[in-house]
Amino acid sequence: MSVDRNSFETVIGLEVHCELLTATKLFCGCPNVFGEEPNTNICPVCLGLPGSLPVLNSQAVELAMRIGLALNCEIRPSSFHRKNYFYPDQAKDYQISQYDEPINSNGFLELPDGSRVGVTRAHLEEDTGKTTHVGGGGRVHSAERSLVDYNRSGVPLVEIVSEPDIRSGAQARAYVSELRSILVATRASDGKMEEGSMRVDANVSVRPLGATEFGTRCEVKNLNSLRSLTRAIDYEAARQIELINNGEEVQQETRHWDEDSGSTSSMRSKEEAYDYRYFPEPDLVRLAPDDAWIASVRESLGPLPARRRAKLVSLLGGSPSGPEMDQVLATVELDLDFLVIEAAKAGAPAALALARASNEVASNLDALRSLDPAAFSTTVQMESRGDLSSTQAKAVIAELMSTGRTDPVAVARDKGFEAMSGELIAQEVAKAVSEAPQEWKRYLSGEEKLSQFFIGKVMKATRGKANGKDVVAELRRLSASEGE
Repeated sequence: MSVDRNSFETVIGLEVHCELLTATKLFCGCPNVFGEEPNTNICPVCLGLPGSLPVLNSQAVELAMRIGLALNCEIRPSSFHRKNYFYPDQAKDYQISQYDEPINSNGFLELPDGSRVGVTRAHLEEDTGKTTHVGGGGRVHSAERSLVDYNRSGVPLVEIVSEPDIRSGAQARAYVSELRSILVATRASDGKMEEGSMRVDANVSVRPLGATEFGTRCEVKNLNSLRSLTRAIDYEAARQIELINNGEEVQQETRHWDEDSGSTSSMRSKEEAYDYRYFPEPDLVRLAPDDAWIASVRESLGPLPARRRAKLVSLLGGSPSGPEMDQVLATVELDLDFLVIEAAKAGAPAALALARASNEVASNLDALRSLDPAAFSTTVQMESRGDLSSTQAKAVIAELMSTGRTDPVAVARDKGFEAMSGELIAQEVAKAVSEAPQEWKRYLSGEEKLSQFFIGKVMKATRGKANGKDVVAELRRLSASEGE
């Protein structure tokens, strides 16, 4: 779809549903576990059978407060309501949720680029079951039959509703990415979009540039990856602009995103609050955490991603390059910043530790538990001193992670990574230069990038034992001597 967006502004509000890391469901004692056999973690309460009564999970309340505090929200007395709707994935035909009195409200989330997105509310509710449509491409209208798994029904959720402050798919991606990092850092949710424990609905509208009134919004449901989120928003905005340019009206509705076709399609007309016929849940009392409980939850919060990024930036001297900032973002998101901090404390260069953490360690997270932080620090220091080349240091880190060994000096010795003498390096560089006279001539004329060509030749000849820095130094010595 090709449309001119220059005269329109996209307005986006996101609803992010995150499942909480509780041991049991929100109102009953059934296990909160992903991936079990269908319809095995169920009971009369989460199925809404007659005579069953809900009992609120206090751990879920505490995790909801963690999220609220991390999002700078006000924690207020709240109440539960019944949200009535008739879908087969909710056995009792209503969902227990919070309506006009949410536990968290009036917050904000600051993104890494400094922009701020308001958070209207972050309220507690129970999840629904999961419906699988069999045949017909997995869509309900063409399926041969549908199967319902109620294991997820009753799992505690927090729904985080943003203000319509987002203006592009890229900014929406940054918001969800930062939010996910916060949810994981607070230990409130695992944020696994691929398992459905974090799902995003995007409310998208467009309006002419300079306009103050919102356009008609459409809600795109259940986006389960950052890629889908960005693509769905960009497509939906372009679709609405095309309708307006053709003199048609945008209809308020709920739409489905099809990842394969890269397009949205109509699901149903958009529900309003009155469609759900909210009324207070008669079997639950008001929820009013006291000041002491709120204070204890606040104290239990560890450093959040923004503070951790700031720590790494300070270790880099306060002015990281663009690639270094990308490494900072990745390292914090993957919870690897502790390695960089420990290495810097031990005297290793922070920039080098950051590079190794965000690349070599990040590429094998399954083996992270086997990596001793002190061994990682020593390896980085050995590389910075020139005892190991970058290739050798990477190989030592890989060995430490795969075996759980804790002595990188012994690992380097076992691999034959003794430092080469300057005389041997000079011999190998001279040989590489003599075998490539044309490349050497271009290097002498100023093509510095050809140093990588010669490093590669020397590394191959020495089976990775040469230090790249020493090779570059010898190349410069040779070029200076020829220029005399």
